[in-house]
Amino acid sequence: MDATHASLPPLRFITCGSVDDGKSTLIGRLLHESRLILDDHLTALTKASARHGTTGDEIDLALLTDGLEAEREQGITIDVAYRSFATQLRSFGVADTPGHAQYTRNMATGASTADVAIILVDARNGLQLQTRRHSAICALLGIRHVLLAVNKIDLPDDPEAVFHRIAGEYADFARSAGFVSATPIPISARYGDNVTRPSDRTPWYQGPTLLHLLETIDVSQDHVDAPFRFPVQRVVRPDADFRGLAGTIASGAIAVGDEIVVASSGRHSRIARIVTFDGDLPTAQAGQAVILVLADDIDIARGDLLSAPQTRPELADQFAARIVWMDEAPMLPGRSYLLRLGTDLVPARVTSLRHRIDINTLSEKPARTLSMNDIGVVHVAADRAVAFDPYKTNRHTGAFILIDRATNATAGAGMIDFALRRATNIHRQVHQVGPAERAASLGQAPCVLWFTGLSGSGKSTIADLVEQELHRMGRHTMQLDGDNLRFGLNRDLGFTDADRVENIRRTGEVAKLMVDAGLIVICCFISPFAQEREALRARLGEGQFIEIFVDTPLQDCIARDPKGLYAKALAGQIPNFTGIGSPYEPPEAPELHLDGTQPAAESAALVIDLMQRRR
Repeated sequence: MDATHASLPPLRFITCGSVDDGKSTLIGRLLHESRLILDDHLTALTKASARHGTTGDEIDLALLTDGLEAEREQGITIDVAYRSFATQLRSFGVADTPGHAQYTRNMATGASTADVAIILVDARNGLQLQTRRHSAICALLGIRHVLLAVNKIDLPDDPEAVFHRIAGEYADFARSAGFVSATPIPISARYGDNVTRPSDRTPWYQGPTLLHLLETIDVSQDHVDAPFRFPVQRVVRPDADFRGLAGTIASGAIAVGDEIVVASSGRHSRIARIVTFDGDLPTAQAGQAVILVLADDIDIARGDLLSAPQTRPELADQFAARIVWMDEAPMLPGRSYLLRLGTDLVPARVTSLRHRIDINTLSEKPARTLSMNDIGVVHVAADRAVAFDPYKTNRHTGAFILIDRATNATAGAGMIDFALRRATNIHRQVHQVGPAERAASLGQAPCVLWFTGLSGSGKSTIADLVEQELHRMGRHTMQLDGDNLRFGLNRDLGFTDADRVENIRRTGEVAKLMVDAGLIVICCFISPFAQEREALRARLGEGQFIEIFVDTPLQDCIARDPKGLYAKALAGQIPNFTGIGSPYEPPEAPELHLDGTQPAAESAALVIDLMQRRR
């Protein structure tokens, strides 16, 4: 065995590209010609090929990785299929990812831990949109080496000309993507041409085979030792005599006696023990799951990040990032999501979309939202400072996901570029007279009465009656009406989904200030999106957000049409009108559910009764 190659670390690579470019077949070919398929697997594969195969009487090697029954029936890859194998020169871990656009999120998952990407292209079709999209995602996720496998090279009439044309087109794209290397190879995954051995059918190609490149490519520069990072997954305290911090070392190494610092608080301590299931260790390194016992009993919780004092991560509540959007619902600046960074979880929002990245050219395009599979550059603001490293220096502590607060689904995957050093000269001012003192002086429990429902549901009429009665009772109130705020604070906003989100965010901030002043704040807003209403609930204190759903059937609202808006919307004069051109998401568990067809006075009485019971 060549000593140089034997010393190379295991290689993790991903296969990606457009639909039917041959990704699964290529992996099957690599395993088959490396003699890594066991006899019983080969027998099962022969039977599966007869049932689901697409290669006639031959064994369909693609079925080795298309393990799901749904995949075999449809002839596509849906989930990421992981396989491990080794040759005499190197060991490999490979992720076979789906080519369909709707499964781009799965492809991003596979790319997140890969060192090299094999981008497959069907020689008959050339570069496709999904080829460029997958390549762009690989570049964004930190992959620096690409092997361009021009597959099915046996099918074109002039394979040499086709190969050089595709290789040239991709070389231009690869330069703009910033890859360190992008090596083209003409192959036939079905017949094995240039996969593990040179092909007699491509005498015009004198380069290495695909497997030779995988065995010899040096990505050691991509594995430079990173500083010690340990995201705390949980605090382990089985009894009063033991307190440990469980987690997996994200990067670097640690030894007993080393000094550490808690990134968020700056508190210092030393490693007293490194505990594992098999006993204590003197040292541990990246990838090991351990329990760290500190010499000092300092305040640490799940989500904290431990580091070496000399190489601390950055700490900021705002940062610039690149993001791959994965949700069917669009990314809307201003909407509140949950941001998971390592083991930390914090509410956050995209404050601005700087631009969308054109997958074809990697150029920057203006945009107000991101749709599923779009890639953009954004600014993110978290509710508190989070510890991180730029993704280019540490993929483990620079990657995050955004979680939809309503569905708990992963909405986007992001890579942090740098902290935004904004407003560093401001500090939160502590007042001697606070919300509790203001509320006590007014003799009431401040809250937000949030009336939501369709236009014409009767929200404003009921709210006005409620305020009159509260005023008669001596309560201190302020009413915020959606239309009124659009004459001033929100006059720059339209009625797109993104503008609606920002409208409610601004209103919520004003309502929070008024609650802090001790007032009962009455808000009348269509507020069509459940996610924004729940974000307001989280922004306020316990019990301070009272959601009142005025449930009036759409046909009744249209019949009332007090402002003549439905008539214009139905005539196509008002786009994005809620209930007609834009959806309304009704509350699932409001504090009060009012029948919008009953008299307004009866509804107002129910609200007053709720307020009296609340005292």
